Amino acid sequence: MNRRSLLRSMALAGASAVLPPSMARAESIWDMFARNRVLREADPAGASAAAQALIETTEPILSYDTAYNLQLAISQYEPFVAAGGWEDVPREVYGLRLGNDREGVIALKRRLMSSGDMPFAERVDNIVDQVTDAAIRTFQARHGLRLTGEVDEATFYAMAVPASTRLNQLYLNLQRVTNMAPNLSERYVVVNIPAATIEAVEGGYVVQRHTAVVGRVERATPILASKVHQINFNPYWHVPKSIIRNDLIKYMNEDPEYLTKFRIHIYDGKGQEISPTQINWQTDEAVNYMFRQEPGAENSMGHCKINFHNPYDVYLHDTPTKSLFGENARFHSSGCVRVEGVNQLVTWLLRDNGWDLSRVDSTFASNERIDEALKNPVPIHTTYITAWANRQGTVSFRDDVYQFDAQGKVAFEA
Repeated sequence: MNRRSLLRSMALAGASAVLPPSMARAESIWDMFARNRVLREADPAGASAAAQALIETTEPILSYDTAYNLQLAISQYEPFVAAGGWEDVPREVYGLRLGNDREGVIALKRRLMSSGDMPFAERVDNIVDQVTDAAIRTFQARHGLRLTGEVDEATFYAMAVPASTRLNQLYLNLQRVTNMAPNLSERYVVVNIPAATIEAVEGGYVVQRHTAVVGRVERATPILASKVHQINFNPYWHVPKSIIRNDLIKYMNEDPEYLTKFRIHIYDGKGQEISPTQINWQTDEAVNYMFRQEPGAENSMGHCKINFHNPYDVYLHDTPTKSLFGENARFHSSGCVRVEGVNQLVTWLLRDNGWDLSRVDSTFASNERIDEALKNPVPIHTTYITAWANRQGTVSFRDDVYQFDAQGKVAFEA
């Protein structure tokens, strides 16, 4: 079941984010006192920090240790799934958050206890207390969701995935990691597409972790192995023909000043600049020209482009659209990968070239065009790992965005 079909079934069943007042239990003065006490004693920020600490360890998503950790997770999930797994979550769980006292809370607590996000208790009450709030945030962290402490749409969907499906993910990803681990080196970069994250790994440890934006389903980021060999500072952006055809023509029909606003120039086959008015935007004529965006704040690649050889013309890059890094589902690009905190990654990649963070930042700010070849190219792996575990026993899952789990795909041409 995917998220869309799940939410459609909820809608057909009359589900809503908030229960109608008639379905809620009348609140007594003692209930109000209890709820206020829960709100006073809660520490949402501390709970979020603790949840993040469970997953943001120095252990890589892709390593030999990951395979061992996945085997341990499988050994725990197998008997649990054989016994029936966790219970289905009722629609009353949707929308619950700290201080709520209504139908569905007990079911929520049972669900969180069954997945190990909440300590087991013989008896539970009907209020979302600080322990439950912390458990929701832990669940959200393990599934790569924003730590809201509320059973929002994405959280409800993740809770509704059966334990048997999660076990199958563990099986598939154990095979994927086992296939890829022998090709790893001392120092490498991993782009995990389902998690939309990047890890810089050295000596078996994650030294940097970055939030990313990766390819949407219809323009998927390819899975490959290569080496980062060059950094382009403040690059021009040569607009790919696919983006001209699928996006740029549409934008120009909506706003004839689009190219001017974003400092994009048009050149013919002889390298002569032409005016946008010379093109018939009601046709595909534009794909016959070269479109180049100037360096600067508006540039779609931001202040840098990280190059690695591949047949797909994809790369890592900065972006002026920083807000996308705060989303749950970061699948918006046309195949390339946008990197949050890219200046730190570039500094790590150019370490052997003698660059430090100050020099990288000042070069960004200068808008100066510089191409820097890495003295020691760094291996990069774009991967598809939807389940992994660390040695502390924390198991993480992600959505099967490209449906490779559904296809049972464990080997990829790299």
